[in-house]
Amino acid sequence: MIGEVFIDAQNIFDLADPQENLALYRAANTLHISTRPRVIRQQLLFKSGDPYSERVLAESERILRSMRYLYDASIRPIAYKDGRVDVAVTTRDVWTLNPGVSFSRQGGKNTAGVELEELNILGSGAAVELAQHSGVDRDSASIEYRNPHVGGTRARLSGRYASNSDGATRGLDIDRPFYALDTRWSASLSLLDDERTSPLYDLGKVVSDFDAQQKFASVAGGWSSGLQHGWVRRWIVGATHDEKSFAATARTVDGLVPEDRKFIYPWFGFELIEDEFQKTRNRDQIGRTEDFLLGARVSAHVGWADTALGSDRDALLFALKASRGRALSERTTLLLNGGLEARLEKADLHNALLSASARYYTKISEKRLFFSTLEASAGRALDLDTQVLLGGDSGLRGYPLRYQGGEARALWTVEERFFTNWYPFRLFRIGGAAFFDIGRTWGSSPVSTPSQGWLKDIGIGLRIGNSRSGLGNIIHVDLAFPLDGDPSIKNMQLLIETRERF
Repeated sequence: MIGEVFIDAQNIFDLADPQENLALYRAANTLHISTRPRVIRQQLLFKSGDPYSERVLAESERILRSMRYLYDASIRPIAYKDGRVDVAVTTRDVWTLNPGVSFSRQGGKNTAGVELEELNILGSGAAVELAQHSGVDRDSASIEYRNPHVGGTRARLSGRYASNSDGATRGLDIDRPFYALDTRWSASLSLLDDERTSPLYDLGKVVSDFDAQQKFASVAGGWSSGLQHGWVRRWIVGATHDEKSFAATARTVDGLVPEDRKFIYPWFGFELIEDEFQKTRNRDQIGRTEDFLLGARVSAHVGWADTALGSDRDALLFALKASRGRALSERTTLLLNGGLEARLEKADLHNALLSASARYYTKISEKRLFFSTLEASAGRALDLDTQVLLGGDSGLRGYPLRYQGGEARALWTVEERFFTNWYPFRLFRIGGAAFFDIGRTWGSSPVSTPSQGWLKDIGIGLRIGNSRSGLGNIIHVDLAFPLDGDPSIKNMQLLIETRERF
């Protein structure tokens, strides 16, 4: 049985460490409001008096580590007496206030922004963001609020409004998720009203566009018998209203405008999860604890849209997803993912997109990792607003963004990752990479030139891990050199971006 539960919510810098007990770091700790112990305690899956379970402690760790305002979390037994186990929960905060300028470059295009973001308001775990961004497709001024612990409960709230150069976006999500493997019920409400001008790309350039408006609403509820014999089964029912309308603009070419679509449908979903996780370091992060789901995970959703319910056609809409990991050895891990989304109209598939990926990790030494990923997708009877694209923003780093389009694509990346002990100013962890990418598209689309076949690039990159900030895990600075492609493209691409992975 669990006895006392001690919460040690630590600040950003450890002042007991002489290398961090400096004036600047003491000032940062003073200005930063640490996460409240009750916020940490509310996320635990156990309390004093509950049966002791190593599995529950490990899952509580994973939940805490998933929060952007925490750098790491550990939960361990510290004392045993009279059948009761005392437990210590230790967390480390990160700097969560971001008043500044952002910049990124992908596929020869720059994006920039000015923002004020706080990921942990007064130590509550709630976040607010005010931002002005100049992006590839549009300029945007936005405000967003997120609270993963509404009223100290497991309920989550997220709301966003953006005034864009080509329209506006309004979104609201409220849900009480399956927050743990043994959670017995869930509920959700999602609303979206979005207006924008959507571009169509070829060889990295906009060749046409159209106005698009989406009105979306969905409500759902789920139930489960919890974790039984290492497996979780969940059933979900819901109803969705998804309406999209399109119109030509002054730049629309040859009437390339998607057809309007309106689907109103009830749906049923099922999810199966195997309880098998791996805890590791220095794979997709630098010097941070990482959690990989190795167990099988399968989900399926199917719904029927009928004109009698207000849809503009009868259609069966369905989606399937599956993933599985495998620890091939102590040093090697393989992660597999696949999915299919489509709708069936009059016995014909429409907007069908099949995708699959494999991620392979082999630890060569404490400072080196071999990584490879293979991704592929294939479409059939795709809606015009669903493009299969390949370029500098989707993994083919030596080429302009959205460079090639078609009905199918494949991409293979081989990467040697390097991890160092360099820890400048106790703020950043430094790594590097050497990589080779090869990919291509197949088929045709209404706006794409014929496929140029296999396109290859090589390159090197610098990786900067934000060990003290929750505002982006890894900064990428890559130099990529195309080996094929149109002669007009540059012979070197510079990419600068912040990503969740190495």
